[in-house]
Amino acid sequence: MAFIHDDFLLSNEPARQLYHGFAKDQPILDFHNHLSPTEIAGDRRFDDLYEMWLEGDHYKWRAMRWNGEPEELITGSEASNYDKFLAFARTVPNTLRNPLYHWTHLELKRYFGIDKLLSPETAEEIWHSANEQLQSSVDLTARGSIRASKVLGLCTTDDPCDTTEAHEAINADDCGFKAYPTFRPDAGFATHNPEAFNSWCDKLASQADMDITTLYDLHAALRKRHDDFHTLGARLSDHGMEVAYADFPTEAEAKTIFDKVRSGTAASRDEVGKFASDLMLHVGNLNAEKGWTQQMHLGPIRNNRPGLFRERGPDLGTDSMSDAPQTSALAAYLGRLDEDKMLPKTVLYNLNPAWNYPFATMAANFQDGSVPGKIQFGSGWWFLDQKEGMEWQINALSNCGLLSRFIGMLTDSRSFTSFARHEYFRRTLCNLIGADIDAGMVPDDYELVGGMVRNICYQNAKDFLGLEVG
Repeated sequence: MAFIHDDFLLSNEPARQLYHGFAKDQPILDFHNHLSPTEIAGDRRFDDLYEMWLEGDHYKWRAMRWNGEPEELITGSEASNYDKFLAFARTVPNTLRNPLYHWTHLELKRYFGIDKLLSPETAEEIWHSANEQLQSSVDLTARGSIRASKVLGLCTTDDPCDTTEAHEAINADDCGFKAYPTFRPDAGFATHNPEAFNSWCDKLASQADMDITTLYDLHAALRKRHDDFHTLGARLSDHGMEVAYADFPTEAEAKTIFDKVRSGTAASRDEVGKFASDLMLHVGNLNAEKGWTQQMHLGPIRNNRPGLFRERGPDLGTDSMSDAPQTSALAAYLGRLDEDKMLPKTVLYNLNPAWNYPFATMAANFQDGSVPGKIQFGSGWWFLDQKEGMEWQINALSNCGLLSRFIGMLTDSRSFTSFARHEYFRRTLCNLIGADIDAGMVPDDYELVGGMVRNICYQNAKDFLGLEVG
């Protein structure tokens, strides 16, 4: 039997009925990823398997380093794409029980129809077979892979300074899906680095077509870009932070910090937190005014190898889970917006599994009857978007909230083959609930339970987010 078969990960009969009857054929709404809108607009055709599969994938890079592969074969510029692929092929047999082993072979099967296990012995055959398909198949371009994955809508991750011309071009075409920008103003947190912060303000001023000389100007420019994104159909913001910011400054304090940094002086540690808190309140208000959903990704410590960061830049796979306290600041931030009657729909993602129950219980605190599941405990993310992490998140949500209102999975991906993670999630979900049916903890009522599974896979997200898809 092939490793990736029809009942992969489905270890009981109810799971098989749930997956094949209710989950498998649902379309995808991928509401958070890092795909390039420019590549989608241009319908990039990839020259080889490295470009489509390894380029920019920090999950694979981490495993390759652990396997002893030199950096030149991972993120270097001199080695050939084929040599980098061979380095990954040497790594894969050593990833048994790592989710990469599942993802690798699921992606090879779904996108290239390849059933062989990747290894040094099969690498050349797989390389040539995949490359031949990349040059000929309409399903393996940037747009083709999205359509083939039954994606009806996707949301990229975009700074307010970014142009949205690519999204406009995609949505002007009848390409079978919609692509929307997601408003991510994280660069505005960098008040400890006046050069970076001021460069961002200048770019934002240019994009918003206005000067930014005061804090009021900054808030106005962010509102202008938020309006622009909304006009394009965007309905989400996104924020990546080690912890929530909740050290709220007075208006005078926030203005003083802005003026200080704009004049070229770095903010102190305390001032960084205060200014970021002010920024998050402002964006939270914008989201609430327009009925948007706010995503908070909490917990990463990024770029932990200073030497590699200086040599090759960020986002290379040298990030870790934080163990910093989370709940008090998160409660204060959500509570402030709620008290001001400006709490938007919010999705909370945690990176450390120790926070599963704190986050699930925090989400319950701020449900206000206006929207089912208004505050979501989001899917397993980053280091937790694997079978065990997904099960932990589902169990915590089930025990502390309503799994039936869950908006489901996303890819958080930079790869056009990573939509297979939705299948991985759906199989894991069905296997977990199927085991409950087998144990008599959930009724064997497939109209009831299957309906919940179907909704988690697609419909809940469509209803909750308000994006024009499908």
